Amino acid sequence: MSPSPRVSTPSPHARRSLRRPGRLAGALLAAALAGTGGLLTVERPADAATAAVTAESGALAAARVAERLDRGVVAVPASGGVLVTWRMFGDDPSGVSFRLYRGGTLITTTQKTNHLDTGGSASSSYEVRAVVGGVEQPGARASVWGAGRLDIPLRKPPGGTTRDGVAYTYSANDASVGDLDGDGAYELVLKWVPSNATDVANSGTCTGPTLFDAYELNGTHLWRINLGTNVRSGSHYDSFQVYDYDGDGRAEMAVRTSDGIRDSAGTVIGDPNASHLASNCAVLSGPEFLSVFNGRTGRVMDSVPFEPARGSVADWGDTWGNREGRLLSATAYLDGSRPSMVFSRGIYERIALAAYDWNGSSLTRRWKFDTNSSTNYGKGYDQQGNHNLAVADVDGDGRDEILYGAMAVDDDGSGLWTTKLGHGDALHVGDLLPSRPGLESFNVHEHTNAAYGYEMHDARTGEILWGQRTGSDVGRGLCADLTRDHAGAECWSSAGGLYAANGTKISDAIPTFAGGASFNSAIWWDGDAHRELLDHRWSGSAGVGYAQILKYQGSTELSRIWYDQDAKSNNWTKGNPALSADILGDWREEMIWRNADSTALRLYTTPHPTEFRLPTLMHDPVYRLGVAWQNTGYNQPPQVSYYLGTR
Repeated sequence: MSPSPRVSTPSPHARRSLRRPGRLAGALLAAALAGTGGLLTVERPADAATAAVTAESGALAAARVAERLDRGVVAVPASGGVLVTWRMFGDDPSGVSFRLYRGGTLITTTQKTNHLDTGGSASSSYEVRAVVGGVEQPGARASVWGAGRLDIPLRKPPGGTTRDGVAYTYSANDASVGDLDGDGAYELVLKWVPSNATDVANSGTCTGPTLFDAYELNGTHLWRINLGTNVRSGSHYDSFQVYDYDGDGRAEMAVRTSDGIRDSAGTVIGDPNASHLASNCAVLSGPEFLSVFNGRTGRVMDSVPFEPARGSVADWGDTWGNREGRLLSATAYLDGSRPSMVFSRGIYERIALAAYDWNGSSLTRRWKFDTNSSTNYGKGYDQQGNHNLAVADVDGDGRDEILYGAMAVDDDGSGLWTTKLGHGDALHVGDLLPSRPGLESFNVHEHTNAAYGYEMHDARTGEILWGQRTGSDVGRGLCADLTRDHAGAECWSSAGGLYAANGTKISDAIPTFAGGASFNSAIWWDGDAHRELLDHRWSGSAGVGYAQILKYQGSTELSRIWYDQDAKSNNWTKGNPALSADILGDWREEMIWRNADSTALRLYTTPHPTEFRLPTLMHDPVYRLGVAWQNTGYNQPPQVSYYLGTR
């Protein structure tokens, strides 16, 4: 029998779940707070205490505006029939139930958000209608996916030749989702990278331009944006944000630009004839802009001078642009009500972040944080950045903070704390240790002389909870709930050792499979509340692998429960899909991989039934914003603001 999932008793930060305006994720909190001991069930009705807590939580959360979604119904072939799954919203009442129709005939009424239809077939069609207060709501429909996946055809761009005579081709890379047209369904924004994309650490290499496409999930191509040659193509130069910043129900896209960028209509930003490439193909001069594009049309709506500005290249730690060129981005609810976009520069030495608001017609800067400013200079915030970041309300005031590696920036742009442990390649923020209040962060560190090579700290204060000195560069690390044998998430790193969330060492070994150690990503996939490991089987010299899902079953030798050799990974050894997120169906996560020649994306959803009912993860604040920053730098999996696990 599968163990019951558990959610920790939420502290105030967890009560401000990202959701449709109105109420909090009542069904989720009901299980956590209604005297069930934290066990999540699908049968227990809400009681008066639960209703009171939900109302209080809803009042705390009412100001935070988030996207409205449809039911996201999806149907796939499964063992014994067809599995149909759908969304429960974060503000659905705890007593909501669902009626499932096949071909217009009612086949079940259930409180679950999935159903295995033993009478279903490849030709079946389904409709799900929520029932609220005894009243049936408008329905959402789906047909069965063939082969258990949805193939999304792509308009692959032609290659080209750089100024130094090097030919390049394109492959599909990172993706993000947003409701671009306001219909309640997600569309995809996909980044195309040239085969010579690289960091300026590899000086002397020119790159082709980065392109962005938008697609409906049926493959309808909406628009294309060309970043041109004055924005280098590489994981640190072209991270992008897709989110509804002005609250009109339609998402925008924001990205750093420069002279020569062309939007979907051919409109050029800046000087179309300017080239700012240095002799070694680095871009060390020329204007930079922050541009916002219309999500429906791909047309530029506003561009302002980009901050944090480049200034003197040497200010960032070298003279050839490697450290100046490390840029990240995120989305955060800095005022507790509307989302802002955050862009950064620098991780190794000087660090700066700037937050911007979009009102539908113009960009305005909210604040700027800079370690070189008189306010922050000498306080230990320099040299603390990661190749990634996270966003969460760590202090329970309803407003988000930016966790930028070994430091954090408060919602008002002031420094919140720094552990002074230095730069790292991975971090994970969530309720990793549910026995203590608030959120935790697990980080790995590159500095060989750091007091800790990996550690877990309090996300609100930076206080170190446990860790180990390694004397080595710890390049990878991951936290996920793998087993009910230990409370909270399990954490491990490339330095070795599998640990419980309280720092207890479980094993000297870390989770491995036939192709090596697994610490790239994680996914909620099968029917239990544990998280599986999402990875690739890397082919080494080819720089690409194929997709697989791995399961921890009490031994650090993982079992492979799913794979597809024709689903290809991105970002070299990182082994990422284009995206992993809860974009359809119930609370389990989908994954999107490219095919071998990047002529299509492959979207996979779980074929496994589950007894557990949870609101869509996209209505949780930490998770939804994690999906927004997933494409940034070295990709990391999104976490949730509460403890989702088995003990």
